[in-house]
Amino acid sequence: MAKLSYHYPLSIRIWHGINALCILLLIATGISMYYVDPNRTLIEFSWAVKIHNITGVILSFSYLIFFISNITTGNRKYYKMPLKGIGERLLKQSQYYAFGMFKGEKKPYPITEQRKFNPLQKLFYVIIMYIGVPLVIISGWGLLLPESVIGAFMGVSGILITDVLHVAMGFFISLFLVIHIYVSTIGHTRSANFKSIVNGYGWIEESENAK
Repeated sequence: MAKLSYHYPLSIRIWHGINALCILLLIATGISMYYVDPNRTLIEFSWAVKIHNITGVILSFSYLIFFISNITTGNRKYYKMPLKGIGERLLKQSQYYAFGMFKGEKKPYPITEQRKFNPLQKLFYVIIMYIGVPLVIISGWGLLLPESVIGAFMGVSGILITDVLHVAMGFFISLFLVIHIYVSTIGHTRSANFKSIVNGYGWIEESENAK
């Protein structure tokens, strides 16, 4: 039985809002810098560079807060992924997304007090938050401070490697954002998950499996 519960503390919601705004600004300014056309541009190049750099610094501090908080608070439990049975859990959730939800089947891993993410969400959140975002931040600082980047690696320019890594991670995070928004519509109602990250109240269910 689903019930409304205060599931998302104010601190998490504020961090999520700052993070979302930073990501959107970085995507918009990144596209404006990458696809430069004086006659057709989303944001004027010089402004795009300034906004991109400032937003990148803000995102760096935002991520630092996330990383420290996950170490010092109980929030880290939501990112733990027991390896035993992980393949079975991922397959079960994938089958639900591919077929089950269209047939009205019950969610295999609904949101509960102990679990905010299903196994597939958790896997991608871990990849994004512990690999993707750190790499985009590190490579971003490398491009902002090019003198800190190695001259070459195996005959390839260090700046080129850093740039390719930054663009690739930016694309990966952008793709994740699209999927994240879509999956957010798969809730108690189409808008329930969006409302919960604003007011903190989300629909939770009881489940025997909280992995």
